[in-house]
Amino acid sequence: MKSLQLSKPHIIAMMGIPGSGKTFFAEQFAETFNAALISYEKINQNIFGNLTNTKAGLLAVDRVASFMLKELLKSGHTIVLDGPTESRANRLALVRLAKAAGYETLFVWSQIETATAKSRATKTVKDKAGISVEMFDGITKRFTTPSSAEKTVVISGKHNFSSQLKIVLKHLVEPRVEAAADLQVPRPRSTSDHRIMIR
Repeated sequence: MKSLQLSKPHIIAMMGIPGSGKTFFAEQFAETFNAALISYEKINQNIFGNLTNTKAGLLAVDRVASFMLKELLKSGHTIVLDGPTESRANRLALVRLAKAAGYETLFVWSQIETATAKSRATKTVKDKAGISVEMFDGITKRFTTPSSAEKTVVISGKHNFSSQLKIVLKHLVEPRVEAAADLQVPRPRSTSDHRIMIR
């Protein structure tokens, strides 16, 4: 496993409509860098047995994920979050929580055309049941595009992980390069003696 050494720990938060490839990138990124992954989908499947069709189920998944996030923020290590970030209000709350813990937030917006996303999200594959068309439409309707103030990087949900990763790493490393370039280099002292002596 590689180690992701950043000047400040980050929450890498996935964003996009269902079926856009968010989960694929989140799992690959977490695996590559041995980062903690909080996946609402995995919590739902493994703990609650796919209760997300009910309001109580959604609330239970959210409570567990929120508890996990608050605990992991104490670690000072980068966290990958694959959860509900479709609303601006949710994203702002996440940024505030991260900032209070000394973290930066980077939203990774996985984009793909709606028809392809809908086909992926509603299809049942192996042991993973697809979501209903109504649920897909509801989440897609609630999705708000990020404002210019939100730190966001866009990836294509159709690209392979290595090309997606290059884009994301570029955004994680660039601020460090810019900060280093902005540092003032102290001027060396002159070797000639210009001291004034008072006798």
